[in-house]
Amino acid sequence: MADDSDKTIVMNEKNMEVLIAKFIPTSQYFERSFDFLRSQIDDLKDGQKNIKQEMDKRFEQVDKRFELIDKRFEQVNVKLDTIIERMDTKIDAGLRENRSMSFKLFSFAMIFSAISMAGLLAKLAGLF
Repeated sequence: MADDSDKTIVMNEKNMEVLIAKFIPTSQYFERSFDFLRSQIDDLKDGQKNIKQEMDKRFEQVDKRFELIDKRFEQVNVKLDTIIERMDTKIDAGLRENRSMSFKLFSFAMIFSAISMAGLLAKLAGLF
């Protein structure tokens, strides 16, 4: 049988330090872990910056497309304005012509009515 004296461990300060060093991670372990986490976070931040820059470029491209569309709409608007102006002048000319024609027709109707009235009065007076 084995001797009990071989199995006993003396707990002194040095043995306690060895136990703590073996079972509890050192500060270097934590520093390495934090450095690793920091590098991962930095990589994520760089990735976010790259994504933001890419998104900014794409939004600039979209803005340029909208500027082109705005220019095209301005051209269409100018064309529509000229077409509407032409239509307005034609309509105004037609209305002026219709007014003068209406006045001529009204004058003719009044003169015809006056002649008819004069003829009726002459017939009643026995002039015909």
